Amino acid sequence: MKILIVNGPNLNLLGSRETQIYGNVSFADFLTELKSKSSAEISYFQSNVEGELINVLQDADADGIILNAGGYTHTSVALRDCIAAISTPVVEVHISNITARESFRHESMLSPVCAGCIFGFGMKGYELALGYFETMY
Repeated sequence: MKILIVNGPNLNLLGSRETQIYGNVSFADFLTELKSKSSAEISYFQSNVEGELINVLQDADADGIILNAGGYTHTSVALRDCIAAISTPVVEVHISNITARESFRHESMLSPVCAGCIFGFGMKGYELALGYFETMY
């Protein structure tokens, strides 16, 4: 099974950015741990650029995609259209509970076109999404 994890803007700063919300573990350290717990072939991509995220989603050679689109979750019709257009199932993940934060974060443009959504469980959300795909394949 091949899983692609895609992180959007500012998630390259995990471990140092707003640690009270996002924790103090870098994504690189977390990814090493996640890979050690799974037999899946896990690849990873992060970009602060919306078009690069769309290109990676469209070109994905994966059985499933775990996507944390960061702030684009609430603004990107283009990402929504991309997810709707591809056949690879996408699970939307957010480290924080976006519905418990500022009101502008309460609505996800992506959720309606994703296979499922996981919010508010910290980095564990990625592991939960991976578990979902492991039960499917």
